[in-house]
Amino acid sequence: MICWKCRKETNIEKPVRGDECPSCHADLHVCKACDFYESGAHNDCRESSADFVNDKERGNFCDYFRASSKGPAGTSGNDKAAAARDAFNSLFN
Repeated sequence: MICWKCRKETNIEKPVRGDECPSCHADLHVCKACDFYESGAHNDCRESSADFVNDKERGNFCDYFRASSKGPAGTSGNDKAAAARDAFNSLFN
């Protein structure tokens, strides 16, 4: 999978809570690395049964997690605003 934060390839296919990127040490089992993540959706998640997760960039226990097939930070090529926002936020966090 590709790390949602540094965008480098990892050898981890199905991350679990506690797995982190070998390059930047960011948690990998996070909302922003999930197929269901969508900024602006209810709880920023398209999976209606998922529990609310406050910090979308920290490891969590969500049973619905599915490594994103849309690229880093769960953004598609059409979601340039979310990608720009994530890049800006990563500069100051």
